[in-house]
Amino acid sequence: MVRDGYFYALGFGAAAAVLGLLTHTLIWTPIPILLALFFLWFFRDPNRQSPDEPGLIVSPADGKITEVARVEVPGGEMIRLSIFLSVFDVHVNRSPISGVVRRVQYRKGRYLNALNPESAVQNEQNIVIVQGEDCEVTFKQIAGLLARRIVFRPKEGDSVERGQRVGLIKFGSRVDVHLPGHARLRVTPGARVRGGATVLAEVDPATQRQERELAAVSLP
Repeated sequence: MVRDGYFYALGFGAAAAVLGLLTHTLIWTPIPILLALFFLWFFRDPNRQSPDEPGLIVSPADGKITEVARVEVPGGEMIRLSIFLSVFDVHVNRSPISGVVRRVQYRKGRYLNALNPESAVQNEQNIVIVQGEDCEVTFKQIAGLLARRIVFRPKEGDSVERGQRVGLIKFGSRVDVHLPGHARLRVTPGARVRGGATVLAEVDPATQRQERELAAVSLP
């Protein structure tokens, strides 16, 4: 359970008690009690077992894959995956790979619906780059129509483990993941994913990839 859930639940629990005392009836108290229970459920934080095989990239968030696209960036081609989180999904975010946090950049912005493609550019967001042994992965925590707070706890230079809890986005939101262009995808649009557990893609360990590249160059 994320501690924010306890704060919301206590607040609505107190509101239920006050309503009961002021009105001398229980007619209105079920509403704040139900809201308190909702927030306890919403801020759930289940334990997840991340795979330990080398070269795997796991999902940083729970939700539904809404887009898979190849995009050109200054460093070359990358694969972009968009994950939509509804209010019914777990909102705790996890590191997709083990490595070092090379960059954390927060940007203020709008609160468009997270299903709107423009939200990836215009909405409030936090951009994180993790440099692993085999590859570099970038993911964006993007606020949605209801989300008003993005949390990311590690700092630049911190080491993180694959599947480690790193933050959360409150309420409906979106997470975009940028993978190396040579990554082999294991998911397709429409797939449901679980943060820290579902494998999004795999890359060859550095030594194997170098051997393959050398072999390709030596071919006649």
